Amino acid sequence: MAVRDSASLLVGLVVLLHTWRAWAAVEVNMKDKVEVNLGEKAQIPCLYTSDDGIGGLTIEWFYEKGLGVKKRFFQQAGLMKTVDNSTHFTERISVNHSNNTMMLTIRDVKLEDQLDYICAVKGLTDGSGEGRTKLRVFVKPEPPTIEGVQNGISVNEEVTSLVGSCEVKNGYPRPNITWYKDNMPLRINKNEVEVESTVTTQSSGLFSVKSELKKKIVKEDKDALFYCEVTYFVAGSTMMSETRQINVNVLYPSTAVKIWVESPKGKIKEGDSIELHCKGDGNNPSSLFLIKYLKGNANWENDTVLLENVTRQNSGVYECISTNTENFEDISNNTEVFVNYLDPAVVMPNNVMVMAKGNELKATCNALSSLQTKTAWFKNGQEVSEGHTLILKNVTFDTAGVYKCVVTVPEIEGMTTSSSLRVHVEGQPEIMETPLTVIETFDKTVELVCDVRGYPAPTITWIVSDGMVPDSDNHMTTTDYGTKSVVMVDVTSNATAVCNASNEHGTDMRTFNIKAKTIIQTTTPAITTISSVTVTNTTTADITTNYSTTAATASPPKTIKKESNGFIIAVLIVCVLLLAILGSVLYFLYKKGKICGRAGKQDLTREKSSKDNIVVEMKSDNTEEAILLGVNGEKQPPNDQ
Repeated sequence: MAVRDSASLLVGLVVLLHTWRAWAAVEVNMKDKVEVNLGEKAQIPCLYTSDDGIGGLTIEWFYEKGLGVKKRFFQQAGLMKTVDNSTHFTERISVNHSNNTMMLTIRDVKLEDQLDYICAVKGLTDGSGEGRTKLRVFVKPEPPTIEGVQNGISVNEEVTSLVGSCEVKNGYPRPNITWYKDNMPLRINKNEVEVESTVTTQSSGLFSVKSELKKKIVKEDKDALFYCEVTYFVAGSTMMSETRQINVNVLYPSTAVKIWVESPKGKIKEGDSIELHCKGDGNNPSSLFLIKYLKGNANWENDTVLLENVTRQNSGVYECISTNTENFEDISNNTEVFVNYLDPAVVMPNNVMVMAKGNELKATCNALSSLQTKTAWFKNGQEVSEGHTLILKNVTFDTAGVYKCVVTVPEIEGMTTSSSLRVHVEGQPEIMETPLTVIETFDKTVELVCDVRGYPAPTITWIVSDGMVPDSDNHMTTTDYGTKSVVMVDVTSNATAVCNASNEHGTDMRTFNIKAKTIIQTTTPAITTISSVTVTNTTTADITTNYSTTAATASPPKTIKKESNGFIIAVLIVCVLLLAILGSVLYFLYKKGKICGRAGKQDLTREKSSKDNIVVEMKSDNTEEAILLGVNGEKQPPNDQ
């Protein structure tokens, strides 16, 4: 019984000892991993529990390169810290203690800092413990690039063809590349879709990945868009980047062709230039094209043809033939071309029509066309009738002239033709009304116009009262309605000119009265006995000058006519001015008594004034009253003029 009790007591002591040791053991807690981007700061915490104070603990930091080889780079025994200077990050680390936590800090993290870091804590009475954290370093790669093949890929290729290559450089860890077609990922399928990737490790430890896509090309790929998606890792997340999209030049033979008129658009008319195009639904450059004109057996070995200045003879069927040089199979199609036409207009009766006054005029105009036409008749630019037939009743001389028939095709702009009909109306001459039959002129010559209607074209002769017959033949022209004569007649005095027009049906005449006129414009100072006043007058008259016997020898009165030039006018003006000045001087001497006694002078003046005074008719600009002035400045009564 005593032995049994002793055994139970021993077992209890053993259990109590183990329980006490578990309560007194050192515990260390650390994160499984810490992630940081290249160049940033990494912090690795080490949390421990122990009944011993910091003075009774020894804390050590190790890093493990692999294969279980650990290297210590930090130790703290009590309050004593020791740092191993032989590590690659000695200058970039620091270890701080706070509240049972040892914090390892690595500044400016390098790629080689990606290691396992171990924190070991040993107590004097509590035993020891350790934990580890894996430091992971990430590097964002450069943006990815993509390049497509430059040459075309035929659908007849029996093996996969290179579509393009995608590359991403300098990432860590290694980036992944996925190919997409029209936003759908491509799955690798032998002999259909193949992807070959090449991974390159740079001296810096970074990765570059290049991926090439090979595919069996089909016709549907001609509109497909290919691109790459790159997946890479950064601290705490996964990122994605896409390349631009590329298209593949897929070469495939035509299964159908078409031929059409590229220009002109719409209906074609004679004189146009036709451009024919031929194209297949394939894009194989080895295909050959031939355009044939079935009606005329003309061939053009090209996919386009230009026909210039076409006529109706170019109408017909044109065929396009496409030949695949890989298998020499032909496919064809055709189109019909129609060239619209409009023949020259034909007027009946033709060219010239002679009518008697009072009769009815009827003419027709027609033009053969492939389209509906519109016809109109014009005279002197004005439309006079619409339709193919022109009818004019009770014709007169006004009806005579040129009638133009214009035929147009409303459906095609610029498609028009025309012809003309000259109409003569027979009858005796009729001289057209002249605005003036009484002509007053200041010129040496006058132009006379005689415009005569009638058919046959009247002959015009001129007779002038002075016996001179103008050369009317050189000034006679034929008009649509008759004859027109323009002559120049010399004007030396009043005259009468007669225009005589005649043809086989009769005669007509017109008389023109010509009155010769003269005009002199001058500025003459007017002097009175009361005050000196200058008046500017315009005189329109025949000027008659009488010279006093006391001043000069008398001259017979003369009429001064204006010449075509201004020389004689200037001379007359100067003479009048000189006479006025002479009168002023004589008056001044008379006042001063230099000539003779005042009474004698007055008698002499009064005696001579009745017949020998110099008289000029003056008309003021401001009044119609005629004023006669003598050389002494006295006003003369109108009846003395």
